[in-house]
Amino acid sequence: MAEITIDTYLCSGCETCVELCPEVFRMDKVMGKAELITTNPVVTEDVFQAAAYCPEKCIAIIE
Repeated sequence: MAEITIDTYLCSGCETCVELCPEVFRMDKVMGKAELITTNPVVTEDVFQAAAYCPEKCIAIIE
């Protein structure tokens, strides 16, 4: 099972991940950073695409 991590220190809050994969990512209303909607989301091709297109490269998928 793969695990998704987000380095919130690097996250710029651009919302690219949310636009590409809104069923997995959302923006934290207080910090303005990306976060996971659930603690253990299913890693789909959209998640890999969101990680690839992240301009700050703060999304990691550990398989």
